[in-house]
Amino acid sequence: MPTKQCDDRTAIFLASVCSQTYAQYSDPDGQFVVPESYEVVSTFRAKSLTGKLEKFGFILQSDNRIIVAFRGTSSTTDWISDAIASQSKYKCVKDAGQSHRGISDIYYSVRDPILAALSKLSADKTLFITGHSLGGALATLCGLDMAENSAFSDPVVYTYGSPRVGDPSFARAFTDKVNQSFRINNHFDVVTHLPPNVYKLPKRETTYHYVHVRDSNGLSFHNGSVSGNHVISSYFVELAKRDSLYTEELRVRNPGFCPQPERYSSQGSEPVIYIP
Repeated sequence: MPTKQCDDRTAIFLASVCSQTYAQYSDPDGQFVVPESYEVVSTFRAKSLTGKLEKFGFILQSDNRIIVAFRGTSSTTDWISDAIASQSKYKCVKDAGQSHRGISDIYYSVRDPILAALSKLSADKTLFITGHSLGGALATLCGLDMAENSAFSDPVVYTYGSPRVGDPSFARAFTDKVNQSFRINNHFDVVTHLPPNVYKLPKRETTYHYVHVRDSNGLSFHNGSVSGNHVISSYFVELAKRDSLYTEELRVRNPGFCPQPERYSSQGSEPVIYIP
């Protein structure tokens, strides 16, 4: 059973971290805003379905925290990977069931660099793993892996708008090994309802079963479109209502770090920009 409840400030902060994975991907040089008191440990690339290496996230650390952040869907090849909803054995943990084949292959391509980077960091720090959309699914796969196969046996996982990742056996294994996991989902976000609970490929006999991992933290907002109900900025704006004072402080201290900063005043100190 989980030992803690979802922390609003952590959810707001990590939603901002997730937004920077898109900034990293979109910037030709891979630059993004690093929050105050954090430094970049490493950035990583993963292979999309076509085998093309793409920027998929980064690892940050502070005096007492480590954050592994995964990017969501930003390219055509990612959409193709999302669409391949067949399952294969989850390779990282014994007897952990089946997971989404396309998304798992993306994770496997970046697993070794992440493990290598974490092996050089202090296990006394708390490991947070986060991601939005496809990145939330990758964070889920990573959370179970790190709990079993790294020095960080008690990772904290926060995901936003994540699709389903695996079958009931995978979900049980995740629940057994990951004590603190918070799946933040908008009820009107169609991505969180994919793949369907029962999925069968056309002209194939095999039927796949998908269930979410536990501990849903439900939101309910409708912004008039599929994209508006799913993008990380919409999640951030909704979560920010839970602690508007903290959100304003976070934005002022870290210009450009929070999604949709144009909603607020432009005052603040100079941001720290990561330059590879």
